[in-house]
Amino acid sequence: MRIAISSKSGCGNTTVTTMLSKRLGYPMVNFTFRQMAEERGVDFWTFCRMAENDYDIDRELDRRQVEMAMKEENCILASRLAVWMLKEADLKVYLTATPETRARRIFNREGGSYEERYQETVRRDNNDTRRYMAIYGIDNSRPEEVADLLIATDDKTPEEIVEIIVENIRKKEGK
Repeated sequence: MRIAISSKSGCGNTTVTTMLSKRLGYPMVNFTFRQMAEERGVDFWTFCRMAENDYDIDRELDRRQVEMAMKEENCILASRLAVWMLKEADLKVYLTATPETRARRIFNREGGSYEERYQETVRRDNNDTRRYMAIYGIDNSRPEEVADLLIATDDKTPEEIVEIIVENIRKKEGK
């Protein structure tokens, strides 16, 4: 089974995907902008600004992620656009949270000030949405159009989210 999990930053995608991967014993495919920036020796935020004008960065990232996922019979692909890009996914999950919750989580993880993290979160959301529409015609603010399962993560623990996903996998498998 191939599972695609998407979200905006700070929704818990990496945490949930890591836990789900361990629970199911499926490899996790989670190739990110941060990793591409490191590969190229560029600061993450500089790389994000580069991507605003060079759509080939997104195309390469998304292509590489799908290629990695398609090499696996069972896997979990975690990315901003996984539910749109991995058309072969057996289950498409989209995690949501308010910008305030996401900024607080990013602040707790990365430090700085909450206000800075909130502004970065909103700015990144706007830039991502604009870019995805320009590159692919994808409106990432409308995941209900493609996702099998939407989970609001604001008031849930990662363990609760994993359990919801596992329950849905069992339903799909008829167990």
